[in-house]
Amino acid sequence: MNKLYPSAAEALKGVVADGQTLAVGGFGLCGIPEALIDALRDSGVKNLTAISNNAGVDGFGLGKLLETRQIKKMISSYVGENKEFERQFLSGELELEFTPQGTLAEKLRAGGAGIPAFFTKTGVGTLVAEGKELREFNGETYVMEESLVADVALIKAHKADKSGNLRFRYTARNFNPAAATAGKITIVEVEEIVEVGELAPDDVHLPGIYVHRIVHNSNPEKRIEQRTITTKAGA
Repeated sequence: MNKLYPSAAEALKGVVADGQTLAVGGFGLCGIPEALIDALRDSGVKNLTAISNNAGVDGFGLGKLLETRQIKKMISSYVGENKEFERQFLSGELELEFTPQGTLAEKLRAGGAGIPAFFTKTGVGTLVAEGKELREFNGETYVMEESLVADVALIKAHKADKSGNLRFRYTARNFNPAAATAGKITIVEVEEIVEVGELAPDDVHLPGIYVHRIVHNSNPEKRIEQRTITTKAGA
């Protein structure tokens, strides 16, 4: 089975559609599938539910899909870097399922593992727990959280072999593995593609069984959300 596609647009063709739920890897702008997000914008699909730790920034990452009004709902844990997100949410144009970060990661991991729900102490006694089942274990109260499964997962890895075995680089190994396993169809954008067998078994962070399509993007932009520089005296 050939998993390699010549472009991000071709990798999305026949897979993405209006009204789908998409899991998108990345943390801030670290490890986001830049080319796949651009291709998703250009595809014109709309009414999407996006599961992602955050919504990018204005004009980059998922922020591009907010600008074109292709996302109707976000399931995320941090939204503080995007003014358009703020505007749409406060005006009632965008739905938000605000989820604690660790809970979001576990909801994706559980979805990929076939676990329909789990109990956690996070959020008990807050708005997060409203309308959800509470249960006591060993004298402590827990809230039940349902897992997440996406129609399509869009992720970023540093290296892939042609069977889809993946290696992530540094902190880009954030939400990407969990998002990949939670997707019914997973499309990965990678910087380097090697032959099967070139990745040492211990270097495989995600096995190729979870990956359906691969697209090569050798020169991603890799923006930094906020670049800060320390000024040294006498410099």
